[in-house]
Amino acid sequence: MSAGERRTQRTRRASDARFDRGTIARWIGACADEIGANRDYLTQLDAATGDADHGVNMDRGFTAAVTVLGAASELPPGDLLAEVGSTIVLRVGGAAGPLYGTAFREMGAALGDRDRFGLAELTDALAAGLDGIVKLGAAVEGDKTMVDAWVPAVDALRSDGKRDLAGTLRHARIAAEAGATRTIPMQARKGRASYLGPRSVGHQDPGATSTALLFAALERAVEAEER
Repeated sequence: MSAGERRTQRTRRASDARFDRGTIARWIGACADEIGANRDYLTQLDAATGDADHGVNMDRGFTAAVTVLGAASELPPGDLLAEVGSTIVLRVGGAAGPLYGTAFREMGAALGDRDRFGLAELTDALAAGLDGIVKLGAAVEGDKTMVDAWVPAVDALRSDGKRDLAGTLRHARIAAEAGATRTIPMQARKGRASYLGPRSVGHQDPGATSTALLFAALERAVEAEER
């Protein structure tokens, strides 16, 4: 890439820097709303293959994360995500707390200390969050975990350069929801559900489902910002 091409790319990326701390705050708020509205559904899913507490735990964690938003009003987006991640680790029980907490911390680290960022940086941050989940949980697609929803959503964001912003985020949400649905016929190979062996087949994974809710919340948050 020539120096001129690099300058053009930097200019284009700077012009796309439409997101800021407010975007993150709206996203976390929308996450709390989505999780709260689906708390019983997530718990019902978890009752089939786990401890029947995923909905309650996630609701508690994201409710606490919303409280963090007010107490950290001066933090840049990356640091705010890191604070949210730390809160989730402390407040969400089971395996979901460390996994989601790590994801948000890694997203924060990927954004660094920038005050504004664009879709490319957001996509990189979500990919870093996924990498954190994979590293900690040692799960891959097909293991019937949250990875099965997170991977297609990130892939959709990376492959949708020709769509407008709303279309790109809608595609990512749809991809995450489809990924969660695809876990139904899978046999779990990670987590507590793996102890059930073949009996885990026929049930949608609660972690993949809550991941799909987070991408739905992201679409909602950015839609609200664009109005």
